[in-house]
Amino acid sequence: MIQRIRAHDRRTSVPAVEGLVCIRRDTWRYAAERGGHSLLLACGLLFGALILVFASSASWSQAIPDAPLPQQSQQQGMASGAAQKASFDDQHRPITAGGYVKTGPVIFQNVAAQAGLAGWRNITGTSAKHLIIEAKGSGVCLFDYDHDGWLDIYLVNGSTLDALAGKTSPPHAALFRNNHDGTFTDVTQKAGVANDRWGLGCAVGDFDNDGWPDLYVTNLGKNRLYHNNKNGTFTDVAEKAGVALDESSGSVVVDHTGATFGDYDGDGRLDLFVAGYIQYDFENPPLAGTKGLNYASCQYRGINVMCGPRGLQGASDHLFHNNGDGTFTDVSRKAGVSDPNGFYGLGAVFVDVNGDGKVDLAVANDSTPNYLYINKGDGSFDDQSYMSGYALNGDGREVSNMGIAVGDYENNGHLDLVNTVFSDDTNVVFHNDGKGNFEDYSDRTGLGPPTVPFVGFGDGFLDYDNDGWKDLLVVNGHVYPEVDEHPDWGMSYAQRPLLFRNLRNGRFELVPAVEGTGLADVYMGRGAAFGDLFNDGKVDVVINNLDGAPVLLRNMNPDQNHWVELQLVGGPSSPRDAVGATVYLAAGGIRQRGDVLSGGSYLSSNDMRVHFGLGETATVDRVEIHWPSGRKETLSLPAIDRIFTLAEGKGIIGALCGGKACGRPTR
Repeated sequence: MIQRIRAHDRRTSVPAVEGLVCIRRDTWRYAAERGGHSLLLACGLLFGALILVFASSASWSQAIPDAPLPQQSQQQGMASGAAQKASFDDQHRPITAGGYVKTGPVIFQNVAAQAGLAGWRNITGTSAKHLIIEAKGSGVCLFDYDHDGWLDIYLVNGSTLDALAGKTSPPHAALFRNNHDGTFTDVTQKAGVANDRWGLGCAVGDFDNDGWPDLYVTNLGKNRLYHNNKNGTFTDVAEKAGVALDESSGSVVVDHTGATFGDYDGDGRLDLFVAGYIQYDFENPPLAGTKGLNYASCQYRGINVMCGPRGLQGASDHLFHNNGDGTFTDVSRKAGVSDPNGFYGLGAVFVDVNGDGKVDLAVANDSTPNYLYINKGDGSFDDQSYMSGYALNGDGREVSNMGIAVGDYENNGHLDLVNTVFSDDTNVVFHNDGKGNFEDYSDRTGLGPPTVPFVGFGDGFLDYDNDGWKDLLVVNGHVYPEVDEHPDWGMSYAQRPLLFRNLRNGRFELVPAVEGTGLADVYMGRGAAFGDLFNDGKVDVVINNLDGAPVLLRNMNPDQNHWVELQLVGGPSSPRDAVGATVYLAAGGIRQRGDVLSGGSYLSSNDMRVHFGLGETATVDRVEIHWPSGRKETLSLPAIDRIFTLAEGKGIIGALCGGKACGRPTR
C-alpha cells in the first residue's frame, strides 16, 4: 500500500504524510521488537487519518499557483521535522553563522588560497536556486592518482542550464596534483577529467586491479568512468564498460548521486553501486506554479521556495557486477537493490556492518526511508532497512538523509553510522550493536541537539587530535537562499562546520569555533572528504562549496600525539586497493578499528589509507588485518609516526617518514 500512496503523492504533488511507512508489516515487527510503543501508537493514529488523506487528496491535486500549503510542507522533502525555536549567539547572530569564541586552540585553518585551490569555483545553476538541481551541490575525492605517495584532490563541478544548452562554456571539474610542499597544481586538462556535464558525486576504486586508482563521476544524465592510464592521464570508458547509465527518455534525465565501489560477491574485483535521486524533466522543470508541479506552490516557513524532491518522480538505484574484462553487468534487480520505491538516494557506501566479512550496503535517502542491504553471500542482499533500525530515526520518522559517516567511535569493534539531515531535525547517530542492528543515539551521544539549526551535508569520523578516539566533523550549508531574508529564524544560508570531540565515554562535546579559524568561517558546504594531505599524520578536510571556492581545512591542532597510517595492497584474491579490508590496531590499552572504504560522506570519497592516532603511546602492540579475500594476518610495526605500505601475504613493503621514503624497515 505504501508504494501506491507514494506514487499517488508524486503524481499530484500531495505533501507526504509522516508515518505512512507504518503500514509496512516489517515496520510493525521492528516497532514491536524494539519496544517502539510511541511508533505503534503514532501508526495507529495515522492509519485512522488515512481516510482523511484520501478524501482530501483530490483538492490538493488541484492546487493553483501561490496557493498556501501547510507550513514547512513535506512536498519539498527537505524539512521533515517541525520548526524549532530560533537559536542566536550573544550578539544575536544566527547560531549557524555565529557562536564564536575569542581565544582557544587553532584546530583547523582554511589554507585553500595558499595551497592554490581558491582560483577554481563550483558553479551550479543560478544564485536564486529556483530548481532543486541547483541546490544539491557536488562531492570531492581524495586519491593518489600518480602513485607518488601524496594525496591529490578531485573536485566535481555542477553546471548551468545555459551551458547544457550550448549557450555558454560549461564549468569544469578540477584535478589538483599535490606538489609535496603544501601547494597543488591544476592538471585537469592534461589529465582529461574535466567532465563538462552537470556533476554530482565521485568515488575512487581500482576496478581493473592494475594497481592504479580509477575515478567514477556521477552526473545529471550520463556518468563517467575515468580509467587511470598510469601516465598522469585518464580515459573515460563508461560507455564501453556499461556504466554510463544513459537513462534519458525524451526531455527526462536521471539525477545520479552517491557512488561506491565494493567487492560484494567476493571474487576479488570491485563492483559499483550508483544511487538515483530524481527524474528531471527539462521541458517541465519543477518550478512552483507551473505544469511540472501541477501548478502547486512550495513553501518553507510560509515563504515560497524551490520544490522537490517530494512531488517529483524518484530514480532507481543500480548495482553493476564487475565482469573482470573491463565491463560491468547491471544486476540491480537480481541482487535486490534496485529501489523499486523510487526513493531519493544521496549518500551511499559499501561497508561490513555485521562483522561477517562481507560488505553490506547503506544508502541515505532524502525525505524517504534509508536502505540497509545485508549481504547474503550468494550474490544478493536482504533488505533489512526497517528491521535493522536504519530506515527511520528514533522517532519513527523518515528524515532528509544526505551524508554518511562511518566509524567505530567507541573502540568496541563495531561500525556506527552518522547521517546528516535537514534543519529542525538532529543528525542521526545510528549506533551499531555489532550485528548490524541500529538504534538512534543522537541525544545519548550529544551529537544530535547542536545540529538542529544546521543543514548538514558532508560528514566524517576523524581523530583530529590523534588521541586514539574518533571525533566527528560535519559540513553545513542551507539550500534556501531566502533564509537570509528572515534573520528572526535564527539560521543562515552560509553556515559554519561543526567539530565534535570524542570524550571517550560514548559522548561528544562541541568544540568551540575560535574567531579567525577554519571552524568559524561560513560556507555553503556540500561534499567533504577526509585525509592526510600533507603526510604529517594529521587528518585534513577538503570541502566542495556550492557556488564558491573550495575549502582546505588544514589540521593545525597543537597536540604532540603519535600516529600511524596504513596503505593496504590486496593480494590475488582481494581487490588490489584492498577496498573492504578491516584493520584492528592494539596500542595503549585500546583496540581501534579502521576500514578501507570507497564513497560515503556526501557524494565523496576519503583517503583510503587507514589512520590511527596513538596518543602518548610510542609503540604498537599488534596489527590484525582482515583482507577481503577472507585471509587474516597479524603483524607488528617497527616504528610509529610514519605511513606504512602493507601487502597481503608479504607484510611491510615500504614506508614514508616525514613525507619521504624511509626505506624498507625491518620487522
